[in-house]
Amino acid sequence: MSTLPRVTAVIATIGRPELLRRAVRSLLAQDYPGEVEVIVSYDHIAIDPLEDVAVPAGRTLRTVANQHRQGLAGGRNTGAQLGTGELIGFCDDDDEWLPGKLDAQVRLWREHPEAAAVSCSVLLRSDGRDHRMLAPARAEFEDLLRDRVAALHSTSTIYRREDLLPGGAIGPFDEELPASYGEDYDFLLRTARTGPILSVTAPLVRVLWDRPSFFARRWENMAAGLTYLLRKFPEFESSPRGLARIAGQVAFCHAAAGHRGRARTWARAALRRDPRQLRAWAALVVAAGVISGETLVRWVEKTGKGL
Repeated sequence: MSTLPRVTAVIATIGRPELLRRAVRSLLAQDYPGEVEVIVSYDHIAIDPLEDVAVPAGRTLRTVANQHRQGLAGGRNTGAQLGTGELIGFCDDDDEWLPGKLDAQVRLWREHPEAAAVSCSVLLRSDGRDHRMLAPARAEFEDLLRDRVAALHSTSTIYRREDLLPGGAIGPFDEELPASYGEDYDFLLRTARTGPILSVTAPLVRVLWDRPSFFARRWENMAAGLTYLLRKFPEFESSPRGLARIAGQVAFCHAAAGHRGRARTWARAALRRDPRQLRAWAALVVAAGVISGETLVRWVEKTGKGL
């Protein structure tokens, strides 16, 4: 990176116009001195040209149709393949980049060109309050097997765009994932296979937790996506804690969906590997009818965390 690289910023949207405009404006308003190209990929819905959004000098805004399979992965792949930047980042249509994000990340990458990607810490807005989620300065593949490292959010990480193209070091987002659930974790794992993920430790992204998402309470899709990841990454067998974590999540999804037998099976599998796996215990409580999955999730999300 001898000169300031052009950055492509992609938003895959399902049509939330007010939130989308706030997200777009946060990308265009970055104080990064290099060029920034914003691409909004509409996921098989009518395109809103966003003509009311002012575009400053050194910035471009394009609105396009998702040219790939319907879903978050397809929308992001469309943006990556139509983009022209050397670097690329993604922002959900209900989140926002804070001032200084790109500038700090590009500076860190120029200091450490061996990085496979650069992320940052995030602010989770829940119940009207911001909760800090601090990203580790460095994360390796083994770290991500053991722990999802939730602060490494899809909205917070930037990549070399060429790595995301077909045949690239990382490759495109996996459009075979059921309902695209888990695509961000899958992508982080594949990224970390190629090198370390470094982070700016300051929180430079705000993620809105009090909103409907692509996956809000779609328990069957979530369980299918997580099960798919376990098959895709056999390395989880080398990380009992990591395997138990995902098995516990699958158990909770089945419990919340009312599949009590499946929930108990997955919970037992999780607890054999890690008796302290709280998601598995929560799944058993929900499967027993003590509390609903919806109620428990709402309570946990008020703390800025998730199941």
